[in-house]
Amino acid sequence: MTSIGILLVIGLLVEFGEKFLPLGYLPGDIHITGAHGSIYFPVATCVVISVILSVLLNFFGR
Repeated sequence: MTSIGILLVIGLLVEFGEKFLPLGYLPGDIHITGAHGSIYFPVATCVVISVILSVLLNFFGR
């Protein structure tokens, strides 16, 4: 039952998280645009998501 709750929280963060935390537009996210295309590296966003998931998993895992 705990995994369903975690998935629910993740789903809510994905759906409504942009209002509270602009994931994908954080300082530290790298966006390179060239003549033949663009590359996007969401470095800071990955760090934030990792910290949030670590806190949630440690809280619900105990």
